[in-house]
Amino acid sequence: MNGDDKARAIHDLKPTIWIGKQGCTMALIEEIQQQLEKRRLVKIKWLKNTEVDPARIVELSGGDLVDVRGRTMVIAARKKK
Repeated sequence: MNGDDKARAIHDLKPTIWIGKQGCTMALIEEIQQQLEKRRLVKIKWLKNTEVDPARIVELSGGDLVDVRGRTMVIAARKKK
């Protein structure tokens, strides 16, 4: 898959995690971890009035940050060594 194909795949991916007024809770982090195990790629969106630190979410979830654009981020599962 070349760079254009990857970008298109990420763009076409539907968000499966939404962060609301409560922000990013540990329950949400656990859900992200579960989805990473199943899907390998997770798209997350959050509300305009919600403060989100993408780097912190990636750190807590154990994934790798793929992209952040506006109020949307994509995390990939880390490759096993």
